[in-house]
Amino acid sequence: MAIEYDLDIATHATPAEVAAFLAEIGRESDLFDASVTGARLMETGTFAYTRRGTCVSVIQQRQPMPWDPVVTCLGFTPTVGVGFRMGKEADTSQQQDDMIRLVGPLLDHVGGDAVLHYQFEVVWLLRRGGELSLNDRDDLWRAERLAQMTRTYRRETHTLDMD
Repeated sequence: MAIEYDLDIATHATPAEVAAFLAEIGRESDLFDASVTGARLMETGTFAYTRRGTCVSVIQQRQPMPWDPVVTCLGFTPTVGVGFRMGKEADTSQQQDDMIRLVGPLLDHVGGDAVLHYQFEVVWLLRRGGELSLNDRDDLWRAERLAQMTRTYRRETHTLDMD
């Protein structure tokens, strides 16, 4: 079973703009090679990988189902999604570090409400109404990951109740 994380964003930015920002961030931080562009991050059937093998993709969110926990629990409707599928050949923790190295700067460039979660079970971060909160679990947010977050944040755990 693949380990996947989703960043769901309710933003005025288009998926293409989000993908372009993400590609630029990834190339500047040496997580992506030069072949990873915004267009490539959005291509169906083509995969963009970080140097550690994390598959990254950007999609335009479809109209969510009425029971979607992002809508029902967090109160916003995502318009753009960024998916992170951890590769099997590299250490998952290091790939999670890379994910945060991409997400932190992306949130600085793209406005709106956002949630980074693991299969709706663990909310890593939530930005709602301009306020950022990071899960208060220290095993998720070690010091080096916290250092990637340039915005002011508070530590608070949120849940996406699927019941």
